[in-house]
Amino acid sequence: MPRTVAPARRHTARSRRLRIVAAFAVLVAVAGYLTVQYVTGGKGSDQCTVESADGSAGEGRTYRMSSEQAVNAATISAVGTTRGMPERAVTIALATALQESGLRNIEHGDRDSLGLFQQRPSQGWGTEKQILDPVYSAGKFYQHLAEVPGYSRLPLTVAAQRVQRSGFPQAYAKHEPDAALLAAALTGRTPAALNCEPPRSTAGTGGMAKVRAALVRSFGKDVLPSEKAADGPDTASPPAGATAGVLSVPADTALRSGKGGSGQRGWELAHWAVAQSEALGIDEVAYAGKKWESGSGWRTERKESGTSAVRIGLVQ
Repeated sequence: MPRTVAPARRHTARSRRLRIVAAFAVLVAVAGYLTVQYVTGGKGSDQCTVESADGSAGEGRTYRMSSEQAVNAATISAVGTTRGMPERAVTIALATALQESGLRNIEHGDRDSLGLFQQRPSQGWGTEKQILDPVYSAGKFYQHLAEVPGYSRLPLTVAAQRVQRSGFPQAYAKHEPDAALLAAALTGRTPAALNCEPPRSTAGTGGMAKVRAALVRSFGKDVLPSEKAADGPDTASPPAGATAGVLSVPADTALRSGKGGSGQRGWELAHWAVAQSEALGIDEVAYAGKKWESGSGWRTERKESGTSAVRIGLVQ
C-alpha cells in the first residue's frame, strides 16, 4: 500500500524547499553584485571619465572608471609610448587588460595567473612579485607584442591572442571601442579628455618626491630635468592652503603635433597626472592654456600656459 505522509511532515518538506530556493536566490544576487564590483572596480567606479573631444575617437563615446583603473590604464599607456610603441599597440594592451582583469592588478586568476594581464609565473612571464608590478607586466606584454609580425595591421583579437594564448580569444573584441577611446586620451592625441574627481581629503598626501618617482617609473629617468630646476619658487615655505609644490615636466622633448597645435607629449603627461591625482595627492595640472583642478575639472586658464612644460601641483 502507498505510504501515507503526515501533514506536518509535508509542511516541513515544503518549508525546507522554500528555504533552499530563498538561499539560492540570495547567492545569485550576491554573485551578481560581486561580478559588477569586479568589472567596474568597486566603490568609486565613476571617479574618472574619458570623453572623445570631437567624435574622432569612439564617435562621442564616454568611458567611466575608478581611480585604480585610471592609474593602471595610464601606466600601461606610458610604458608603451616610452618603449616607442604606437597608439595601436596601446589600444591592444588596454583591451587585453580590460578583458583579463578589468584594469585591476589582481592577485588571483585561473591557475597561477596574476596581475593586469593575468600572466603566469609557471609560463615564464616572471616572478609573482614582478608580474604584480604594473610597469613590469605592461613591459612584458609589449615585449611579446612587438615580436608578432605586423601586429598593428592585424585584428585586435588576433594580435592579443598571439601574446596571451587565451582560451577565449574573441572576448577581446568587445573592449576595443573603450580601449581605443582610452588610448587616444592617454597617449595625448585627444587633449583635455580625461577628468578625475578624487576625494578632497587625499590632496597633498603624495609628496613631490613620490610624484617624481612615479613619473620616472612610468616614463623613464629622462622624463624629468634636474631636481633643482624642476621645482618653481612655490616650493619654499608656502602659506597654509597655498600650492605646496609645483613640478614642471618638460613636454617639448620628442614633441609630437597634436590637435589645435598642442603637443601630444604634453597631453600624455597631463592626463597621466590627472589619472594619478588620488594616488599621489595631485590637485592641479596645467598645460597648453588648460588647467585641471581637483573638484572642478578642466577649464581655460586666464593666463595661458605654454606647451614647453606640464605643471603639476600639490595642495596641503
